[in-house]
Amino acid sequence: MMTAILFAASTLGMAGPVPPRSAPQTTTVAASNAIVGDWQGAIVPAPGRSIPLILHISGTPGSLTATLDSPAQGAVGLPIASVKQEGKTLHLVLTTPSASYTAILSDDGRTLEGTWSQGGGSISLTMTRATTRAAPAATSGTARPQTPRPPFPYRVEEVAYDNAIGGSHLAGTLTLPANNGPANNGPFPAVLLITGSGLQDRDETLFGHKPFLVWADALTRRGVAVLRVDDRQTGGSTGDVRSATTADFAGDVEAGLAFLRSRRDIDASRIGLIGHSEGGIIAPIVADRDPALAFIVLLSGPGEPLEQVLLSQKRWLETAAGVPKATVDQSAATMQRLYDAVKGAPDQQSADSRLAAAWHSIAQHGGKHGGERGDAPVPIGLRTIAQPWMRWFLAYDPRPALEKVRCPVLALGGSKDVQVPASRNLADIKAALHDNPDATTIEIPGLNHLLQTAPTGNVSEYAAIEETVSPIALKTVGDWIVDRTKRARGRPKLG
Repeated sequence: MMTAILFAASTLGMAGPVPPRSAPQTTTVAASNAIVGDWQGAIVPAPGRSIPLILHISGTPGSLTATLDSPAQGAVGLPIASVKQEGKTLHLVLTTPSASYTAILSDDGRTLEGTWSQGGGSISLTMTRATTRAAPAATSGTARPQTPRPPFPYRVEEVAYDNAIGGSHLAGTLTLPANNGPANNGPFPAVLLITGSGLQDRDETLFGHKPFLVWADALTRRGVAVLRVDDRQTGGSTGDVRSATTADFAGDVEAGLAFLRSRRDIDASRIGLIGHSEGGIIAPIVADRDPALAFIVLLSGPGEPLEQVLLSQKRWLETAAGVPKATVDQSAATMQRLYDAVKGAPDQQSADSRLAAAWHSIAQHGGKHGGERGDAPVPIGLRTIAQPWMRWFLAYDPRPALEKVRCPVLALGGSKDVQVPASRNLADIKAALHDNPDATTIEIPGLNHLLQTAPTGNVSEYAAIEETVSPIALKTVGDWIVDRTKRARGRPKLG
């Protein structure tokens, strides 16, 4: 729900910024070196607004790869899953975000004239050869004032472990309070951080920010050990992502908990989870299955059915971009039909078939999409709706799992969150937790989906804001965790 939203706040009629996780791949094609190199252009979604893009194509005839940068948003190296050249026509498919670009190479080989498609909408995009390779903007996070820098007053350990059931190998960083005498030599309470949607590294790096590095630093300074982990196929982690769903990623979290419980410097009775965005879905799933969990914290997590979250995002973004209400309503109705078609499909073949049938019906009656015959192919950017991650996501309602959580819960949201609006989602979370004696929901005024202090909360502001995480959010969560973990001390026997 958080990453790869680069082009959502536009007039394209996007499906919403929650992409299926996917790993980059190389596609073998019949191609010439004419297409290889760096290309630059810009999407202009609305008057006065421009989103510069840089496309990097490399490889040799017969084997091409590519990545995409959006420097203004701090997004660099977005993997392009499919690179295909047929004569002068270039086809690119991204899964993070779910989008495609089809363009014609000019006779002189210096211009790509084409169309960017995402979420059922499209916009023209012309790219020209870049004379120099542009440097990514704000990617390392070193310019952000909150980014922690060594030396640290705590221990930092690189760790790795396996999720044998899920077939993944997970690499991360464990920060531990300093041993400075008998009064503070552990075992320590601990937190495992869970990233939002999309492939993210252990710091949850995006838009030039490193939120999980900031969270880990703040909590470890307060005496809480923190484990943050690369997602599958990111950094040092491996594992299937193409057929994996959010439920599979919950298994990775459970492997992380098992790792923490195996350490003698961690108090197994005081281990909790902090999940951001999609991580706020995963934490209750794990808590429902793990009664030994000490607490969970949900940051900008959803409480309403996820299909409604996506449709709400879509409506808000299109309305904010100035799309007429009638068009917004029609676009939402179209997306609802496509969602309904795939979310009950039992397998990939059925999902693809149902999506094609729904799209053909829409095209037949919509005119502009496919004419009277209704034989328009499903746009490449929409095909990921039928993929396993999205089908699971569309069918999931977080409330039943929340209702079964019995450990302490803190749910935090920002009043300016336009991706998972706090007013609605915190209300649903609170209602689902009505039988939990230690459940707290807090809406903090002025914060966006990343819990930054924001002018409007719009996605386009994320990179421009220098603050990575609001100090109010850091203190609120830190105080709550310290209070909950000071209640029980000592390490219970395992097994």
